[in-house]
Amino acid sequence: MQVTIRNLLLCILLAHQVLAQKTQIRYLSGTGKDNTVNWDFQCTSGRNSGKWTTIPVPSNWELQGFGTYHYGNEKEDSLEVGLYRHAFTVPADWQQKRVFIVFDGAMTDTEVKINGQLAGAVHQGGFYQFRYDVTPLLKFGQSNQLDVRVSKISANRSVNEAERGADFWVFGGIFRPVSLEAFPQQRIERTAIDAKADGSFAMDVFADGLKAAATIEARVTDRRGQAVGQPVVATIQPGDTAVRLRGRFASPALWSPEFPNLYRVQVSLKNKTTVLHTLTETFGFRTVELREEDGFYVNGQKVMFRGVNRGTFWPTTGRTTNRQLSIQDVNLIKDMNMNAVRMSHYPPDKHFLEVCDSLGLFVIDELTGWQYPPYDTQVGRKLVRELIVRDVNHPSIVMWANGNEGGFNFNLVPDYPRYDIQKRPIIHPWLNRYGTNTKHYINYNYGLNTFFNGREVFFPTEFLHGLYDGGHGAGLDDFWNLMRASPQSAGGFLWDFCDQGIVRTDKGGELDTKGNSGADGIVGPYREKEGSFYTIKEIWSPVFFPKRFITANFDGRFPVENRFYQTNLNRCTFRWKLKKFTGLNATDTTVLAGSLTAPDIKPQTNGTLTVPLPTTWAQYDVLYVTARDPYGREINTWSWPVSSPEQVAKRLMNAGTGTVTAREEGDQLTLSATGVDIVLNKKTGRLESAKNGNKTVSLKNGPVLIDGEAKFKSLRHYDTLGTHVVELTYDGKNRFKASWTLYPSGWLKLAYQYRPDNTMEFMGITFDYPEANVTGMNLLGKGPYRVWRNRMKGGTLGLWSKPYNDGITGERWDYPEFKGYYANFYGARVQTKESDFTVLSGSDNLFLRMLTPTSPKAANNANTVPGFPAGGISFMHGIPAIGTKFQQPSVLGPQSQSNLMFANGGLDTQQGVLYFNFK
Repeated sequence: MQVTIRNLLLCILLAHQVLAQKTQIRYLSGTGKDNTVNWDFQCTSGRNSGKWTTIPVPSNWELQGFGTYHYGNEKEDSLEVGLYRHAFTVPADWQQKRVFIVFDGAMTDTEVKINGQLAGAVHQGGFYQFRYDVTPLLKFGQSNQLDVRVSKISANRSVNEAERGADFWVFGGIFRPVSLEAFPQQRIERTAIDAKADGSFAMDVFADGLKAAATIEARVTDRRGQAVGQPVVATIQPGDTAVRLRGRFASPALWSPEFPNLYRVQVSLKNKTTVLHTLTETFGFRTVELREEDGFYVNGQKVMFRGVNRGTFWPTTGRTTNRQLSIQDVNLIKDMNMNAVRMSHYPPDKHFLEVCDSLGLFVIDELTGWQYPPYDTQVGRKLVRELIVRDVNHPSIVMWANGNEGGFNFNLVPDYPRYDIQKRPIIHPWLNRYGTNTKHYINYNYGLNTFFNGREVFFPTEFLHGLYDGGHGAGLDDFWNLMRASPQSAGGFLWDFCDQGIVRTDKGGELDTKGNSGADGIVGPYREKEGSFYTIKEIWSPVFFPKRFITANFDGRFPVENRFYQTNLNRCTFRWKLKKFTGLNATDTTVLAGSLTAPDIKPQTNGTLTVPLPTTWAQYDVLYVTARDPYGREINTWSWPVSSPEQVAKRLMNAGTGTVTAREEGDQLTLSATGVDIVLNKKTGRLESAKNGNKTVSLKNGPVLIDGEAKFKSLRHYDTLGTHVVELTYDGKNRFKASWTLYPSGWLKLAYQYRPDNTMEFMGITFDYPEANVTGMNLLGKGPYRVWRNRMKGGTLGLWSKPYNDGITGERWDYPEFKGYYANFYGARVQTKESDFTVLSGSDNLFLRMLTPTSPKAANNANTVPGFPAGGISFMHGIPAIGTKFQQPSVLGPQSQSNLMFANGGLDTQQGVLYFNFK
């Protein structure tokens, strides 16, 4: 029994010693938006001001009902200050330790007192981690009083201009966690690691409080905790602030977005055999290089950034987030086949960088600044240090950005390498400097003639500004093809990741994007996916199929490009699926599916993917191929039509047998068959109504040629082959003509043709239908998202059930939107309040236009609000492109031009066939 007690006491003693050797952390706040601690709080101005109450920490106080909301350059109330009080207890056994209070972020000037005494100078800069040594101010084993005064408006003008006079929401409050950190008296303050792709390892270890010569020992382990190589050791003397350790490790697994291999290093400060302090860092072996007049290289491989700008944001909590949201956002970014993210325009939460490390994204970490003027040199130097000291060891970070769009203080440039052992490149977003050109929002022709043919390595750190449904995916295919063809290109970064719509607690919970200022995202405030999400996913897919069509002699072999940088396609998985449509209901499908052997195609090379198709494959309508990366993440699903719209229409349309009758009454011609009555106007040739028994379908006033000359001339009708035909003739240079044919089954055929003008925004025919009657549709075509002329990729040919909504991208986030243009139109069953009806296409390359989307209230130009033709439902050969916030469609490349039909002296004739069923 005595032995057991002795062993137990020994274990407790050893555990206490181990604990004493490590940094101990105690949170005074919560750790994120869904884990908070209430502190006493008073706001001095604005809503609910002038009284003590409580507030969750961390948070932005506007979102908790205090103060006043402000966006960017709006004039702020300099009297709006947050006063915080919090009682906390410090463990008695910390009395022999060094204790620091750590703020991960507070907006903006922060004064900290412990037990009535100042912890240090007021901290200026809202997005940076800062700390104070509060050891002499604490009462150990007793209650302590923390008082924090946070001023939204900084006393430093340059801080306000860099951080608050910006194109984003500006808030107040302690918005990131607050903690106490307890260290041994002799401690490791911090480390800075440089682990290169060749296995070389260097680490600066900064020590504090040394009383005698000591040893620094670094032990590297892999993710499983297995030791890697031998420990790296160095000696440090009292008075030395740092020592550099050097070692080499054989054949390390390298870090990259495709294979984010991470290691851990346990760093110990020792006095002979006694461990004084130990800490653990996570890092990755990788080498980043900006090779001037060449490109950006990672681990010796030239890479292109497929990136996006991302700010720290959540609609109900502002800049206060959590690790779960970081994981969600990084996964969304990687789901779009992106490999990079730029922090715009401030450093993110620590956990976001940790997730980028572990899941794999290149990061540009950015010193706060929107546009000119930047931080002054005095405060800027402090903030550069805080930025790099916190973030230096993240392998995901491959560059530093010294501000944004003119908000550059070049006096700060020498400070970056002082703290960055890796000497990573420093860029100035939108500037041509230091061997890079990062010009923002270039036009396609400017890029073609200038930007893409310069000497500098170029990558726009912002391009295709995605206001509402414009930008992002629209124009990206042309820009990306141009970038890939340009030797100096290093890719680019889209603007912006998410719509920054904030829940206004002062306006009944309204989701406010400040007009069109914050509606720039690929995803919505709650991460709703808009159409460009899938366009980007396909265009930036590292698996690329150049084959657009398959024909009757297709043998199952697809040429394929491997655009990965490190991944052989034999590490991916592929599946195929054939689908046949027997109708327009969800259950009207026949499916055959299987897996296939992943091809052995090395990165950045071409090869062949063979699909083991059955002999009956041509009896199906669509072939799908889905690729997944080595971790199971879907790369993309591609679809190729097997059957043409005409083949599908003839299979689904039943001509029937029986009698078709025609009668004339005044200006009306009525065709009847099997309970269906079709009423045409004899003076226009247009459909006036359709009836199925006692049910009326209000589709009418068509066909009307959308654009061009088509003056009605004559109508004649006659029986032929058991049907009744109505021929319509028109005068005008566009040579429009059409015919109606009613079959005994009640199916109605419309055949038409016309010659469009050379340059037209719209090409096709249209009908009227009241939007108020529409409740949804089953769409057979490319979906489920709408398209624009310059955003055709990302959809999948299939049968889509689409309930009606009045979604407005960036304003009302009902995705996918119901109204708009749809490509590869095969057919639709339109669901209505009166009587459903079906339309099938008998022609290739038709677009369906379904109603007219509601324009955003804050639309201030036509760039991102393209036109729609008259009528409600249209069938078109040509649709418009969409622009960006700053650019008209015409400057975004070939796919963004108007529909051009003139070729070598002649105009193409467009033809269409439609089948209507009103039963």
